[in-house]
Order: sequence, then structure tokens, then C-alpha cells
Amino acid sequence: MHFEFTAPLWRYHGETAAWFFVTLPDDVADDIDDRFAGDDRPGFGSVPVRVQVGATRWRTSVFPSKEHRSFVLPVKKAVRVAEGLEEGEPVAVVLEV
Repeated sequence: MHFEFTAPLWRYHGETAAWFFVTLPDDVADDIDDRFAGDDRPGFGSVPVRVQVGATRWRTSVFPSKEHRSFVLPVKKAVRVAEGLEEGEPVAVVLEV
């Protein structure tokens, strides 16, 4: 499954750290959920993905979020620095499930 979308980068403040995420658009999240519904998804219902943002590529997982009613994509610091991403800015994402 191949998806391309743009969504804002946002920060979650946890108890010990701040994490950055992009929320998947509803249609992308629905497609992923439909494809993997009923599967025994590991680790909090995560789905492994390959991601590209700008020139940076990496492997990670998207995680279901009840709060956002979607999946969220974590964006690690190395990616944010390499691509000059700031909180609140739109991020162009290429996602392979």
C-alpha cells in the first residue's frame, strides 16, 4: 500500500519527554485499518511502515490513536533536523505499508 499526503507536525508532551507526530488523514487511516482489521497487530496495534520525508527514509510503525481517531506517525529528531521540520508546519509524507 502506497500513500502520499501532507499533514502538520505536532508535539505530544509525555511525562518524561516530548514526542513529535503526524496524524494520518482519515482516508489513509481507514485503508490501513481495513487492510489490517482482525490481524493480530503487535505493539499497541501498530502497523510497520516505510516512510520518506524529503530526502530522509526510515522504517517505523504507525500507531492507532483513539484521541485523534486515526493512526499517528512518529517523527524522530534526526528526521526533523535533517529536513528542517518545525512544530505546526506541514510535512509531505510518502508512506509504504
